[in-house]
Amino acid sequence: MAVAMASAANCGVYFSSNTNKLNFPVFDFKNHSWSAAFVTTPPNILEKRSVRLSFSMMGIIPRATSSATAVESDGSFQDTDTVPTPKVIIDQDSNPDATVVEITFGDRLGALLDTMNALKNLGLNVSKANVYLDSSGKHNKFAITKATGRKVEDPELLEAIRLTIINNLLEYHPESSSQLAMGATFGVEPPKEKVDVDIATHIRVDDDGPDRSLLHVETADRPGLLVDLVKIITDINITVESGEFDTEGLLAKAKFHVSYKGKAIIRPLQQVLANSLRYFLRRPTTEEASF
Repeated sequence: MAVAMASAANCGVYFSSNTNKLNFPVFDFKNHSWSAAFVTTPPNILEKRSVRLSFSMMGIIPRATSSATAVESDGSFQDTDTVPTPKVIIDQDSNPDATVVEITFGDRLGALLDTMNALKNLGLNVSKANVYLDSSGKHNKFAITKATGRKVEDPELLEAIRLTIINNLLEYHPESSSQLAMGATFGVEPPKEKVDVDIATHIRVDDDGPDRSLLHVETADRPGLLVDLVKIITDINITVESGEFDTEGLLAKAKFHVSYKGKAIIRPLQQVLANSLRYFLRRPTTEEASF
């Protein structure tokens, strides 16, 4: 992220129990133990009444019906016999001045004007960079900055961007529900099978020059994951400098450029980092622990 990005918080992500007119979550930032580089001033839309992030408290409420077809923005209908894998990429590396978001859902995506408006409702400046086609479908790219004109570096806001986009996918393409981990809680049709976290989780640290390392994390997706990952990393005093976070169906795939005191991470600390992440990711979620 050209971040000293801080997904995925001592206190984690907080959501207000209020929602705005478009039913998107309203965020409240609490004090954290992160370094100052990870904390930004929250937008004016944030309120102070908050609840801890959990599956049951998330303010994502798709308005879609469980139709067997999806309506595109041009009014046409799409056959859903073969549902493609939805992908949302949040890229903090490719543009030094903006956060780049890429959305793919086969050839089913329309103009995504509702998604752009929903992101603007978070207090962001959004412009469509380009649209291109390849064998995996139509890719829609957006360039996103804060109202100040700077790229988004705060992990809570990055997670809000991700969840807002997924919420719109669930609303306007309800057939994507069974292809997204979020569909289990917010969609009209949950995934047919759950991902085994032990099998799905892969963590690797590679050298990336003398001053930083490249951390790869792949695991089962869930709400708040981006923020939680960064919290685990920064809790052991490792700095997240930039990266990319991909939502690919039921999986989340992250690449973070990380360093320790301005240097690449040495082998013993790499092992500590990997073990900390594995331990956290394999713990049951709040919802699973309640059963």
